[in-house]
Amino acid sequence: MLKLNVDGASHEVDADPDMPLLWALRDHLGKTGTKYGCGIAQCGACTVHLDGQPVRSCQTRIGDVGEAKITTIQGVSGRVAEAVQTAWRGLDVVQCGYCQSGQIMSAIGLLSTTPKPSDAEIDSAMDGNICRCGTYQRVRAAIHEAARSLA
Repeated sequence: MLKLNVDGASHEVDADPDMPLLWALRDHLGKTGTKYGCGIAQCGACTVHLDGQPVRSCQTRIGDVGEAKITTIQGVSGRVAEAVQTAWRGLDVVQCGYCQSGQIMSAIGLLSTTPKPSDAEIDSAMDGNICRCGTYQRVRAAIHEAARSLA
């Protein structure tokens, strides 16, 4: 039995320590906002925060999480999260939406450490977040808008 701190609550998960965090979140805890995309940490759909840092949950073993605080798209909150979500809605970023929970988690991670990112910093932070619909320009615009609203 492994203990996980997810979205501010302690959970016990009866699973192999080698299980990817993604599957523990989705299958054991019902946190289906975190999406499966590629399984090899290349698309970003499964991004969650581990002690505030964006990580790919498909390649993070639950046995390696320890006492770290896991935050999913369903539990993200605070000023930066609200600014990002408001900008996403205001600029109509979402098209199909499948990748967007990972995109939002990466954007929150960026703005939490870099309040006024340049285009290059945004591109670097968002690298590896694949959007099949090609909403990259709207994502970048929304990050800039969120940054302005936080200033």
